[in-house]
Order: sequence, then structure tokens, then C-alpha cells
Amino acid sequence: MGARLHKLAHDLRTTFWVVPSVLVGLGTAAAFGAVAAEGADWIPEALKALLYQGGESGARTLLGAIATSTIGVTGTLFSITIAALTLASSQMGPRLLDNFTRDRGNQVVLGVFLGAFAYCLVVLRQVRGGEDDLFVPRLALAGAMALAGLCVVLLVYYVHHMSTRINIDTVIDLVRRELFAALDKLTLEEPEPNSLSPADLDLDWSQARPITDRRNGYLQELDVESLAAWAQEAGARVRLLVRPGDFIVAGGCVALVHPPGAEGADEAVERATALGSKRTSGSDLEYSVRQLVEVAVRALSPGINDPMTAIAVLDQLGSALCRVAPRHFPTGVTILDGRVILVRPVSDYAGLADACFDMIRQNGAQAPAVAIRMLEILALVAEQERDPHRLAALRIHADKVVSDARKLMANKADLRDLMARRRAFGAVAAHGGPARRAEP
Repeated sequence: MGARLHKLAHDLRTTFWVVPSVLVGLGTAAAFGAVAAEGADWIPEALKALLYQGGESGARTLLGAIATSTIGVTGTLFSITIAALTLASSQMGPRLLDNFTRDRGNQVVLGVFLGAFAYCLVVLRQVRGGEDDLFVPRLALAGAMALAGLCVVLLVYYVHHMSTRINIDTVIDLVRRELFAALDKLTLEEPEPNSLSPADLDLDWSQARPITDRRNGYLQELDVESLAAWAQEAGARVRLLVRPGDFIVAGGCVALVHPPGAEGADEAVERATALGSKRTSGSDLEYSVRQLVEVAVRALSPGINDPMTAIAVLDQLGSALCRVAPRHFPTGVTILDGRVILVRPVSDYAGLADACFDMIRQNGAQAPAVAIRMLEILALVAEQERDPHRLAALRIHADKVVSDARKLMANKADLRDLMARRRAFGAVAAHGGPARRAEP
């Protein structure tokens, strides 16, 4: 159940309606509390003199005006916002709209407006007229006016907040933060005690029993601990064939278990995995990378033709690779009591570099500025990355850029500039040193 609980917690954190629902509930509870506190002895007389002093008719008018304005502004404001985001998604990509729905500022603004509406309705219900049963909850009316003032402040904040959030540079920075969080979560400060990778293992899986999954969707969460605990208890070993971010088709093989007769393997694999209709950044290292890459690819399309945005994305991707330079990737091998019990595919540096550069290179091969900047970024990464295997992966991408440029770049001066950047990258990769001062 661990994977499913993690998925539920992630869904609740990122779902748009949770915070507004909580604030509406708080607004309703505050209304009942303010009405119940009317006439309480603990309220200072000086405060009572500042409260609403009108009659029943004025109280109804005031509460009705606040309720009508808050719900009206909410509907208009968010309708305009959805229209603006729909237009912006054509440039940034529809998947980036999730960043706006997950935004806590947007959720709080909507929740306060709806909470103020619910508050006024509850208080309005308690206002009574007549000489024998007159009741005007003055404390609750003061709360309604305070909420109205808060709504005005939040309206100004929301207009400013959304106008900056749909700026392409701000969106890129938001996704970059998400990528950094994923890198910090899914990579290690120190290498794992066992340095074995799946390629180093000499295990025979020819007699293993395949485990199929009857579900359909993207693997969002994987509970490695629970699956390893089951394998240890059952005296079995498991080889997972999928990792978070992979799409699982119903009836497809997702794991191998040995010995074949191990009981409960199907249920253990199903309990340790949680599927959903889309990829998420919780356990998928490459998801945030692909979000950034999508922005760059759309910017390089003929309809938009914005290489500056692609260059901004390359800057952030280079920053991410520099951040991971001192860190280590998990091996994907779990060993307990000296026995290998779980082998799973994991992200590695070469795959991360492929996700960062391949699609941008393929779509920006005819944009000299993008190709040149990609080589400059590779040099900046090589300045901090001194692992020979990782440098080999960076060299592969540098060679791909040069190969595409020789085929597609028509201007010889552009090609000379690009080759100078390639030589500078080669010098930094071979000998280290400051990339910005490396001589071709």
C-alpha cells in the first residue's frame, strides 16, 4: 500500500480543489463561530463601539453585496485566467498548465473568495428582523467586512501573480525548481554501499516467471522497500522491467520472479506500484526535464520561431547537470543479508543527458545560435563534471551537434564558430579548467 499512499498524498498536494475546499469549510465554521460569539462578555466595549451599528435591513444589504461581489469577481477572474492560460499553452505546452493548477497562490485566492461567499451566506441566514426577535450579529458583520477587505488585497495580488506566472522566463524557472527538487530527491549525496549495477550481476533469469499487470497507465510511484521486504521474506528475487515514468499496457510483463513458484509475487508487485493517467515528477527524474524540453521544442517550431527561449531552456538544463555533478545515481540493485533480492531499472547520467539535449538538437539543428549555445553549455558542465564516464556521454552529444551542423548549416562562418566551441569543449573535457576562458 505504500506506493498507493504516496500517490494519494501526491495527488492531494497537487489537486486544485483541496485548498479551496478547506478554506470554504473554515469560512463556514468561522461564520457559525462569530454568530455564536455575539453578545459574549469577553468582547471589549471599545471594540463593540467599532462594530456595525446599523439595523437588520442594512445588515442584509451589506452581506448580500459582499456575497454577490465575491462570487461574481471569482467567476469573471478565473474565466479570464483560463482563457489566458489556454492561449499561453500553445507556446509553452499543455502539460505545463499543471504548474498553474498546483500553484498555492491561485488555490488560496480562490479559497478565500469562495470562503468569504460561504461566510456571508451563513451570517445572512442568521439575521432576523421584527421587534420581538431582532438579531443583528454585529461581530459576524465585522468579520464579513474584514473578509471583503482581504478579497480586495488578494484581487490585486492575483492579477500581479498571474501576469508574472504566464511569462515564459518565469515558467522556465518554475520547472527548473521542480527539476532541482527531483534531482535532490532521486539522486544520492554518497554512493550506495554496493557498487554493483544490473550489468555487473551474473544472475540467471531464464527460469524466472514473468509477472503481468492487468492495469493500464503510467507508473507513478514505486515502493521499493515493501517489494524488497516481500522478496526477502519469500526467499525470492525480483527483476523489475519498468521504472517510474514508463507506460504499462494491460497484460504486459512488468517483472520477473525467481524461483517461479514463489507465492504472492503478483500481489506484491501490484501493491508496490501505483499507476495513473499521466506522468508526474514525484519519482520520475526525466519528467521535469521533458517539460523544459517541450518549451524549447515548441519555441523552435516554425510557427513560433523563438530561439531565445530555447537558449534559456538550455541554460537551465546545463544548470541541472552541474547540480548533479557531485551526486550519485542509485544502482537499482537491492542486497539484503548478502543476497540480491531486487533489481530494477533506474535513471542514469547518460539517459538524463539524452533527455536534456536530443530533442532540442534535433529540432534546432538549423538554428546556429541554439547549436552554438548547446556546445557552450556542454563545456560549462564539463568544467564541473570530471567523471570519465559522464564526460564520455557529454562528448557524444557534442559530436552529434557537430554532425548535424555539418549537414544542415549553410553558412560557413556559423560553422567555424560552432567548431571553435567544439574545440573549447574538447579542451575543457580533456584537461578541465574554466570553460568561459578556454581557447579554441
